Amino acid sequence: MIPRMPENNNPDFAFHAKGLTKTYGIGQSMVYALRGVDLEVPAGELVVLLGPSGSGKSTLLNILGGLDFPTEGQVYFDGQELTAFDDRHLTAYRREHVGFVFQFYNLIPSLTARENVMLVTEIAENPMSPEQALEMVGLGQRMHHFPAQLSGGEQQRVAIARAIAKQPRVLFCDEPTGALDSKTGIVVLEAIARANRDLDTTTMVITHNAGIADMADRVLYMADGQIQETRSNEQPLKPTDLSW
Repeated sequence: MIPRMPENNNPDFAFHAKGLTKTYGIGQSMVYALRGVDLEVPAGELVVLLGPSGSGKSTLLNILGGLDFPTEGQVYFDGQELTAFDDRHLTAYRREHVGFVFQFYNLIPSLTARENVMLVTEIAENPMSPEQALEMVGLGQRMHHFPAQLSGGEQQRVAIARAIAKQPRVLFCDEPTGALDSKTGIVVLEAIARANRDLDTTTMVITHNAGIADMADRVLYMADGQIQETRSNEQPLKPTDLSW
């Protein structure tokens, strides 16, 4: 069980970050990936992060997801200071609360879609069944197929099913449509939006595709390691209504 930290944050926010800075190297060779980022992410929202390569998007998600530590600053999740956790408690946080989806599907070729999802359900505290997760992403009829028998979009949807099968509080998606054409990408975005809506999962999506921002509740524009602009969409579009 993850210990409770003394910081008492607004329960309406999944994340609260203060002064997040991430540097690599020392002296004149020091490079800033993040420069004092302050951030609040309302619980249950779908947030899109836009920005050029090197703007700090992936670094920010890796820190929020417990995959990396900031050089300076604090991150709070549900009143707990993630930046005060040791490796054991960060592992518990990732296992119990976080789902990850990446650009490349990272499926095990020798396992079927159902078996790939089972890898998560066997270690999660309160998982849905692999069958239910695959039905949620529209692959109920493909669960016994191996990755080589699936299209790129289907493989990405298996990866989403694997991420959401644990019923995570937070879902992080790093360029989930980056390797897909627009038609297939829309199907993948529909799966992400359904998970956000039906599971009430706080969802953060990194993308270079500015058109995807219109499906978000909130859009963060990043450049030079900082959030340069934030905007909200009063009426987010359905993935099928996006202009790519």
